[in-house]
Amino acid sequence: MKLWYSPTSPFVRKVIAAAHELGVMDRIEIVTASTSPVDRHAGLAADNPVGKIPAMVLDDGQVLFDSRVICAFLDSLNPGKSLTPAMAPDRFRSMTLEALGDAIMDAAVLVRYELAVRPEELRWKGWIEGQMTKVRAGVDSMEKDWLTFLAGPLTQGHLAAASALGYLDFRFADDNWRASRPGLAKWYDEFAKRPSWVASAPKG
Repeated sequence: MKLWYSPTSPFVRKVIAAAHELGVMDRIEIVTASTSPVDRHAGLAADNPVGKIPAMVLDDGQVLFDSRVICAFLDSLNPGKSLTPAMAPDRFRSMTLEALGDAIMDAAVLVRYELAVRPEELRWKGWIEGQMTKVRAGVDSMEKDWLTFLAGPLTQGHLAAASALGYLDFRFADDNWRASRPGLAKWYDEFAKRPSWVASAPKG
């Protein structure tokens, strides 16, 4: 299997951490692609028509994207361990938490592009604030609504939540998400000791 990869993508980090947790990382070939909304990577675009990472090319040539699909596939490779609860309500709680983590990452990455790619004179302050409002509201929800679930067995939802928080540490440390969310900060700091999390830390 080949994984199109960027060392700073929170969605890639979610996939890499899942692969480590499921014991399948040694089956994955990492291929680095540098891409942005205005600079498509030709090799990646040949596999994923929208040119986004992560994308995974399976041994039979089938291509999977986005991170939720890839993680679900990796989950199917290890019959002895799963990051997806089998039964409701935990199954749908995990899926919803993953959607929340992904939404936070989506908004944060859009802000990152606005600040790092768009020329300064063209940046839209209202757009940035609108996306950061989504980020902060999502993290507030994790503190208010999700601590009990996060304290339970590891799921794909946990990895998405951690990926979002890790990306905020990496790219938006000045926003200090921990300041008013002590329960979530305590959970994440303990989670960050996991070998899968150390191994998937962003670089660059």
